[in-house]
Amino acid sequence: MAIQIKKLLSPLIPCIIFFTGAIVSYSENPRVAMTEAQATDADAAESPDPEELYRQLSFHRREFEEGIRLIADGQNGPGVKKTGAAQDRIVEGLRKCMSTNGCDIEIFFDAISDLLETQQAQPQENTVENTTVATDTAGKEGNFEESSIPLTYASKTPEIRAFLRGKDLRELIELNDPVKTAMNDWLTWLRPAFMASYENYQYLRDKIAPVYEEAGFPEALLFALIATETGGKVHAVSNSGAVGLMQFMNQTGKHYGLTIKDGFDMRLDPVEATKANVAFLNDQLKTLNHNLEKSLAAYNGGPNRLRRLDRKLKGIDFWDSRFYNSLPSETREYVPRILAAAWLFLHPGDYNLQFRSYRTDTVPLTLKQDTSLYQLSICLGQTQDQRDGWFRTLRNLNPRLEPDDSISTGEKIEIPIILKDTYDKNCLEGELVQRARDLHEAKFPEIIVYTVVKGDSLIKIAKRYNCSVQEIAVINNLRGPKYIIRINQKLKIPQNY
Repeated sequence: MAIQIKKLLSPLIPCIIFFTGAIVSYSENPRVAMTEAQATDADAAESPDPEELYRQLSFHRREFEEGIRLIADGQNGPGVKKTGAAQDRIVEGLRKCMSTNGCDIEIFFDAISDLLETQQAQPQENTVENTTVATDTAGKEGNFEESSIPLTYASKTPEIRAFLRGKDLRELIELNDPVKTAMNDWLTWLRPAFMASYENYQYLRDKIAPVYEEAGFPEALLFALIATETGGKVHAVSNSGAVGLMQFMNQTGKHYGLTIKDGFDMRLDPVEATKANVAFLNDQLKTLNHNLEKSLAAYNGGPNRLRRLDRKLKGIDFWDSRFYNSLPSETREYVPRILAAAWLFLHPGDYNLQFRSYRTDTVPLTLKQDTSLYQLSICLGQTQDQRDGWFRTLRNLNPRLEPDDSISTGEKIEIPIILKDTYDKNCLEGELVQRARDLHEAKFPEIIVYTVVKGDSLIKIAKRYNCSVQEIAVINNLRGPKYIIRINQKLKIPQNY
């Protein structure tokens, strides 16, 4: 298996050798998901811009990795074909990047190097599943070795002891200009997000803070990560596909035990995601000489990038200009923002920051009639002086439920105990309950796409779908009075409500 993959990667090795000594600046990674058709169309562009090239690279990397999985499953023919086509596209993209103003060839270098590391990590008798991909919320990918850190801890791990060095987190955070700038952001235009993060965290605290405590991690760091990553939203999904409270990509999540169980994505389980977060940070602390800032940078920018940079700039501090300014701009902001949030969590009074006290104990509620989280959020309103309502709290406490799922009478959900009386009073009968039900049942009108066939006319199509000729004409930019349509033409048809 390893020999097969090595053969597939061999055409990329000259690219690695050529660019090993290159000194380039990183650019913020703009990768987003692409369809195969979009990637093909983009490749055909004569003068692609850098962002387009990065998106192509992201797509072709996934194609390459899918090819490796096919080979691991014994489907050598399709696997070789897919990986071969993908590697050709990656090398061609690198050539285009070299001749495109503003394109960062280091991003291509990272991708090619990661593919080689994937091969090196393969045991001879095993499959590609023993290697995984870590991806930050912007989609930066990098392989890392399989973790030996368990997801539960009986005591502080050696990595945490070495990281803390017998000190409090307060003594480890350097209040330099980047951290102060991030604090300024949290206390001004980001203050609403910071306060919402604190509230969301309070209702999750009893579940997830013990995970950090058992591992020996400071609670302030847990809050800071949540505030920076998702604002305490358990169901957060990034544009790059990172999911859950701790924003794990699919393969990274699988690596740390966050798989699909009974149809549920365990990345959405806040406790399991927090355990995975601890395991990930432990791995980075072990690799990066117990340096907190570098380990946080790896969480955002990818472990491989940080490993390579740390080897290249051996012994150089994270805040040293040579190291700090070699990071992507997103990571340069990400690390100070976490440290700033942790500092404010520990010193709110010093900055005129006032945290509310919350009664956060919860109880299982047996439903007395069919409902949904949407309906409950409406009837619970802003009781208990909850200015923004209870939707986010209910959503976080019941991660396996979609907000519009119909929950049957007799089923149990978790709610803050202070809402129990309000449920009995507001959510069982009365006009408000009926209004909430009516709102829940309302839907946005849908648009379907109809393909014109022989014998069709706009009048026939309008009658078939119970709408008017004028409606179809307007949304499809058809001109009267004949409203000419063609066979195989795609028409958007409104669904009336």
